Amino acid sequence: MANGVKDLRSALDLLRTMEGQLIETDVEVEPMAELSGVYRHVGAGGTVMRPTKEGPAMIFNHVNGHPDAKVVVGVLASRKRVAALLDSKPEELGKLLYHSVDHPIPPVLTSKPALCQQVVHKATDPDFDLFRLVPAPTNTPDDAGPYITLGMCYATHPDTGQSDVTIHRMCIQGKDELSIFFTPGARHIGAMAERAEELGQKLPISISIGVDPAIEIGSCFEPPTTPMGYDELAVPGALRGEPVELCQCLTVKERAIANAEYVIEGEVIPHVRVQEDQNSNTGYAMPEFPGYTGPASSECWLIKVTAVTHREHPIMQTCIGPSEEHVSMAGIPTEASIYGMVEKAMPGRLQNVYCASAGGGKYMAVLQFQKKTASDEGRQRQAALLAFSAFSELKHVFLVDEDVDCFDMNDVLWAMNTRFQGDADIITIPGVRCHPLDPSNDPTCSPNIRDHGIACKTIFDCTVPFDQKERFQRARFMDVDPQHWLA
Repeated sequence: MANGVKDLRSALDLLRTMEGQLIETDVEVEPMAELSGVYRHVGAGGTVMRPTKEGPAMIFNHVNGHPDAKVVVGVLASRKRVAALLDSKPEELGKLLYHSVDHPIPPVLTSKPALCQQVVHKATDPDFDLFRLVPAPTNTPDDAGPYITLGMCYATHPDTGQSDVTIHRMCIQGKDELSIFFTPGARHIGAMAERAEELGQKLPISISIGVDPAIEIGSCFEPPTTPMGYDELAVPGALRGEPVELCQCLTVKERAIANAEYVIEGEVIPHVRVQEDQNSNTGYAMPEFPGYTGPASSECWLIKVTAVTHREHPIMQTCIGPSEEHVSMAGIPTEASIYGMVEKAMPGRLQNVYCASAGGGKYMAVLQFQKKTASDEGRQRQAALLAFSAFSELKHVFLVDEDVDCFDMNDVLWAMNTRFQGDADIITIPGVRCHPLDPSNDPTCSPNIRDHGIACKTIFDCTVPFDQKERFQRARFMDVDPQHWLA
């Protein structure tokens, strides 16, 4: 913890020392749509409809209906902020995450009083009401209801006893009920819930909100990098050099993140499914990372909440679904997975990876590849195939040379415009399962698509053929330090 970050509050303290990275407002805001509407103009970025932009994180000190709570949004909605919070450089984040997976430090159960349990509300209390206790906003007026977008869901497999943490969208449905959406086959806790249902059992679960950003980033790893049985809380342990501290929940047999701002305790109920928009009847869920508002699901699972605990004067952390925050949380672990897969197959060739904002951190990756010898020609395309195998939701891969900045999409498009020919450098892989939230992955868009969620994965090879490298030398400017002239 060289930068002193160990929880949300210390993360915000660090951002306060960085010019232009955190702002606060004392003007009261409505949590229903208005809060996100404000932040859209301040710093959402990502795939949010323009005129959004990347900007500072924002704390709302007065949220209508929640006099003792604050709401913060956009903590991770900047690669620069993520790098500072993880004590790294923006271009090194993927590699940092990759190495952390290989050197895990598992979480530990603390014996100290848990900060997240300073204030306790039990579902048996006569005035217990999630709508009142948890200042969860809606992103838009069309949302199914108030959403918990940054809840670290922690559960334990009923057979193996192995635990895991993941993020799922959860909508407040009643005074003690949440709906939770499990993408089929995509997350470990969904598999745990399915197995518990087969056994006719409830699945105890904790939902920790407002935690160390390292936990939020680490929880977004997916197979094959972190297979079933790998507790992703070991990743932030590796990033910080010390284990994440857990506490025992008060009303269910599960653990929670001890220094979280909020913890919701409950049980996933077997053989019950919830219509996500049962209260609003809008037909929509919430805005998802591709930039579209997703349809409400009729197959959400039900969490029966047994308690809400929180710190004194708690800070609710939320994000806008399609914002740059999602790019950070989903994209950086994906970069790590791709880098690791290719590095093991062909060491030293892949220089870096960027899962660009335009793809929401999931659909698109830019691979910066160095061809060192003539025999490396063609290996760049093999690297793209490895990327697809490392991350199944990936749809497009752009390949660029080592002299192209993979983090600068203008530079990537320059390479496409000067080093790419459509008839020779496009490689298509049709009929592959991708992601259901991409509306173009549907039979109505192409007769070649057999089912919703199937896509044509595409490689755009914007690299120079090895034997042509001398013809494609970029203009060579003198390398000087400009500070002498700018001081």
